[in-house]
Amino acid sequence: MPDMQYCNITQTANNSTRHLRMIAEIQTLVDGYHEWLRDRTTLRGLDGWVEVTTPYLDRHNDYLQIYIGPSSNGGFVLTDDGYTIADLEQSGCALDTGKRKDLLQLTLNGFGVRMRNKALRIEASEHDFPLCKHNLVQSMLAVNDLFYLASSSIASLFLDDVVAWLNSAEIRYTQNVKFTGKSGYDHRFDFVIPKSPRQPERIVRAVNRPTRDSAQSVAFSWLDTREVRPSESHAYAIVNDGDQDVPAGVLAALRNYHVRPVRWSERGDTLADLAA
Repeated sequence: MPDMQYCNITQTANNSTRHLRMIAEIQTLVDGYHEWLRDRTTLRGLDGWVEVTTPYLDRHNDYLQIYIGPSSNGGFVLTDDGYTIADLEQSGCALDTGKRKDLLQLTLNGFGVRMRNKALRIEASEHDFPLCKHNLVQSMLAVNDLFYLASSSIASLFLDDVVAWLNSAEIRYTQNVKFTGKSGYDHRFDFVIPKSPRQPERIVRAVNRPTRDSAQSVAFSWLDTREVRPSESHAYAIVNDGDQDVPAGVLAALRNYHVRPVRWSERGDTLADLAA
C-alpha cells in the first residue's frame, strides 16, 4: 500500500508540472500576440480624430483602420467611418434585405456594435476602451467576411451548412455562445458541445474564409478563453474548403495554438469526436 501511495503522489506531481509548463507556454504565446498587436498599430491625428491603423487585413489585404474621437458623455466614439459596409456594397454585396440584413444585425449584436448611417460604431469609457476597440475591429472582420454571400455559387450560408450537419448527426450543441477570456475580452464561438461521459467540452468556430487573419482571430480567442474553461476542453475550427483551397499555413497556425482544424470536405473524420 505505501508503494501505491508513492506512485499516486509521483503521478500527481508530474501532472502538476506538465500543467504549469503548459500555462507558461500559453502565457508566452498570449504575450507574443499582445506585443505583435501593439508594435503594428499606428496612430495619426486627423481633424480632431485619431486614425488608428491596425495590423488586421481585410479581403483586399489592406490594413483595417478605425477612427476615435470624443463622445458627448466625456468618453470616446470608435467608428469605421462607414468603410466596411460601403466596401461590401461597392463589391455587389448589399446587406439591407432579408436574411443578410438579419445576419448583419446578429453579427453586430454579438460584439455590442451599432450601425449609424452605415458606419459601425461603439462608445467607450476609459475603463472599457480596450474591450470596445477589440470588439469594433472584430466586428469589422466578421462583417467583411459577409462579402462571400455575394457569390451566386453559394446556395446557403456556411454556418447554416454546419448547423444542418450537426443536426443531421444528432450532435447536441448550444449555438452562438460568448465567453469572457482571461484578458477581459469577450469571444464569441459558434457552438459549444457539452461534456459527455466519453468526451470533454468541445468549443467550435465555423470559419467561412480561412485566412491568416481569421486563423489568428480564432487562435487568440481560444488562447484567451481556455484558461477560464475546464482544463480538458478542446477547440475545433471547421474551415470552409468548398470553394477555395485552405493554405497549409492557416492549418498549421491553428494546430500550433491547440485548435484542431477540420476541413469541411473531411468533416466525417471528426464526427465521432463531436457526437460522443
